[in-house]
Amino acid sequence: MTSHDVVARVRRLAGTRKVGHAGTLDPMATGLLLLGVESSTRLLHHLVGLDKEYLATIRLGWATTTDDAEGEPLPAASAESVAAVDPDDLARGMAALTGTIDQVPSAVSAVKVDGRRAYQRVRDGEAVELAPRTVTVSAFELLDTRGGDGWRDLDVRVACSSGTYVRALARDLGAALGVGGHLTALRRTRIGAFDVAEAGGLEGLDVDAARLGPADAARRTLPVVEVDDDATRDLRHGKRIAADAAAAALDGGTPIAAVGPGDVLVAIVERRGPQLKVVTGFPAEEGA
Repeated sequence: MTSHDVVARVRRLAGTRKVGHAGTLDPMATGLLLLGVESSTRLLHHLVGLDKEYLATIRLGWATTTDDAEGEPLPAASAESVAAVDPDDLARGMAALTGTIDQVPSAVSAVKVDGRRAYQRVRDGEAVELAPRTVTVSAFELLDTRGGDGWRDLDVRVACSSGTYVRALARDLGAALGVGGHLTALRRTRIGAFDVAEAGGLEGLDVDAARLGPADAARRTLPVVEVDDDATRDLRHGKRIAADAAAAALDGGTPIAAVGPGDVLVAIVERRGPQLKVVTGFPAEEGA
């Protein structure tokens, strides 16, 4: 199931076309997908860039054309080479891929090349070379390992910045160890302050019961300024309001959630000098 498939199903369950998601999951992946319904789709832009956490399984022994189990296998390493990879080799290889690194995204990815997704170009038979991008892998932890003749599986936990490809970590670790590697399982367990333990299963999902209030979601993601009735009215009319001390201390351009009486998300604002300017407004009738 693709992320688009999930959105289509939730549209039917919620009875609205206004459903979007914050961050694609590969079809082979499971776990957390953040969805916005109705006016909350306006909040998704501020969720896409949050850091993420995954549980994954990396298979050493051969690489694939897609860096995961859905691709065609490339020539395998010898069973002796795979057996020779010891714990110290693994520790060094994973340490080298931890921290701020330059990572080349998987060729079969959603990265755009001249306006078209890389995976579309690959499917059309084009050779795609992507430029490296700087990402941060704050944790690359080995949880378990097991193996057989010519292969070894590594269960890992990865915490990383948005835009990091765990498939590419599998590819690069296998390459560094000289035996090839690819991803065989991936589960997203966290996006920012949102944890998969809170998520509802798609089967039998009660959309209304599962929904977080927009203000609750915004509080987990953005700095908050509390506004009174007068300021709420002004923001709803697109007017600027005075920044309080906390907002005034933030860098200009930092998105801030303006929350009004009744814990209603009024707008996303940003500081312009001593004032707060509306970036994204939320309709009053859907603010609860």
